[in-house]
Amino acid sequence: MAKTDTITFDVNGMTCASCAVRIERVLGKQDGVDHAVVSFAGQEARATVSPDTDIAALEAAVGKIGYTIKALEEGDERISPTERYAEEARHQLKLVAGSAALSLPLMGIALLGPKDTPWLIFQAFLATIVVFYFGIQFHTAAWTRLKARTANMDSLISVGTLAAYFASVAAIIRGGDVFFETAGMIITLILLGRFFEASAKGRASQSIARLAELGAREARLLRDGVEVMVDPIELAPGNIVVVKPGERIPCDGVITEGSSTIDESMLTGESVPVDRGPGDEVIGATVNQNGSLRVEVTHVGPNTTLAEIIRLVEDAQATKAPIQGLADKISSIFVPIVMAISAVVFIGWMLAGATFGSSLQNAIAVLIIACPCALGLATPTAIMVGSGRGAELGVLFKGADIFQRAHEIETVVFDKTGTLTLGAMTLTDVIAEDEETLLRRVGAIENLSEHPIARGIVLGIEERGIEIGEATDFEATPGGGVIAKTDGVKVAIGTPTFLGELDMVVLEDHFTMLDRLADQAKTAVMVGWDGKSTGVLGIADDIRPTSIAAIRELHKDNMKTVMLTGDRRLTAERVAAQLGIDNVIAEVRPDEKAATIRELSEKSPVGFVGDGINDAAALVTADIGIAVGSGTDVAIESADVVLLSPDPALVVGAMRLARSTFRVIKQNLFWAFAYNTAAIPLAAAGLLNPMIAAGAMALSSVSVVSNSVRLRRFTPTR
Repeated sequence: MAKTDTITFDVNGMTCASCAVRIERVLGKQDGVDHAVVSFAGQEARATVSPDTDIAALEAAVGKIGYTIKALEEGDERISPTERYAEEARHQLKLVAGSAALSLPLMGIALLGPKDTPWLIFQAFLATIVVFYFGIQFHTAAWTRLKARTANMDSLISVGTLAAYFASVAAIIRGGDVFFETAGMIITLILLGRFFEASAKGRASQSIARLAELGAREARLLRDGVEVMVDPIELAPGNIVVVKPGERIPCDGVITEGSSTIDESMLTGESVPVDRGPGDEVIGATVNQNGSLRVEVTHVGPNTTLAEIIRLVEDAQATKAPIQGLADKISSIFVPIVMAISAVVFIGWMLAGATFGSSLQNAIAVLIIACPCALGLATPTAIMVGSGRGAELGVLFKGADIFQRAHEIETVVFDKTGTLTLGAMTLTDVIAEDEETLLRRVGAIENLSEHPIARGIVLGIEERGIEIGEATDFEATPGGGVIAKTDGVKVAIGTPTFLGELDMVVLEDHFTMLDRLADQAKTAVMVGWDGKSTGVLGIADDIRPTSIAAIRELHKDNMKTVMLTGDRRLTAERVAAQLGIDNVIAEVRPDEKAATIRELSEKSPVGFVGDGINDAAALVTADIGIAVGSGTDVAIESADVVLLSPDPALVVGAMRLARSTFRVIKQNLFWAFAYNTAAIPLAAAGLLNPMIAAGAMALSSVSVVSNSVRLRRFTPTR
């Protein structure tokens, strides 16, 4: 596959969803562009391009249709969406205040004042300032779109207000009704709607701003034995920083001196502080609660965990859910259709014998009420709030489509070790005639393995005071066991089947011990050399404290649960019984996990939760792959959802948040569609005054954003 780069652009000039669709279409057609996505809510565009693509040509192509885009380079300081919307809200508030100061008197004169020429001229004076000064943004945007032979929401507002204004000017000259107050109040109400919309979108985008604010403002750099206060951005890998009680850790790093408890709740959602000491990794932006620490810097700035979390949230907000495609298609053709309908309404009322004034008012009402802004905000604002709230809870969604796919999940499959259990293996039982020899040989071999069971066995042997020897010719069979040479003997460690494949005889007593250990929910490992089994080891892996409650909550949500494990069936069934899991699939080799998930997915949509490198293929195969943050980088890279804490309760929270977000999207789209469907016929029938239409149109956009903002209060509990 050819190498590609992803370029992010700041976008200016978008006022509705049709703008985003148009920019997306133009970008996608340019040479070198493989894929383009434009976010109306985020006011940005992302394009996947070949390395030799002319970025300036892309910016120029979009400029031809009336919008401005600027490619962001690494190191560029970008205005956050929250700051952008706050500035937009302040700007619109100034405009609406000035517009209202003139439009309200204009309305009063129109309703109560005399109808003679001087008063009509005074109305024209007030309306001219409102329409051409406070409303200039609409006309400028409409003219730019017209030159590019396109139209958007601003085009509808501009045409409607200018029609009312110039028809009124003509009426002063020729006689007839004037509509200056209509033009003025439309501008005022639309500006008021934009102020409320910018304020609401600012609230919707605050999650990333809150994440960014978590970082430490200062760092105590140890320089030549002296503590120096510096900006965290000045730190470099290898530096040593001092973190005192109550301070935020300024970087990702490793503790070199000191012990403490660390509050990681702001990143992982885990409320219980964790103990950390020398050799342990710590995450920037977490809080040191008691002891003083010295930390060696490993990652700073854009390479920290916090920066990666923010990037993942931004990536999710930059993508689109499949359901948004319908809204985009409608928005792209809506404006010209509305203009055509407005013209038909005007002509129809004139032919029916209505006055010019009433025919014009009905046509203007159609133009104003039909603005498709709410359609464009329905999906991206919900995704913006949902993904941001997820990050606050320790759940990272990698794309907007996940919210829709999660709505369809019927079965959740869990890997056992390290997911439902703690993954901290403890050697509990040793059955052998010569226990010391067996443990010495097993320790020498398992010391070469990175498997969790191997680490638990080695730790247990060391705790028993047995010296671990050396081993050579180490070979591992995934899902089976290991074999190596130590003490001049070839020793095999693994399942009975593995020993059988090596032509070793498994003693009946050892088979009996396997069943007994399995009945105690322990993992049993068989050891053999010289052609026969020589002992059995029992390893316990405690169930996570929250696993039982998590399974129970998934059942409340009408989801089936499955445990997938390489353990013997009897052991797996005992663990599943304690957890209350519906179904067990045991004795599955790592290379069989993906095929098993595929078979389950053919029956119903499946979510798979895992944490190990041997889970990567299964995570990709599942309809939704969920990786716990303590897992390997490969597993996390393969997943759709990343949990920053290994707590199974976060699986429940992730599924419920995804479903709630998708439910809000559907509510938004329903009301946006219903509003336009019902409102256009009412306006065409003459039942909506243009000023009421302007207020209702503004209210529809605000209501959609406000409905999305409700997700900020989401909690995983039912």
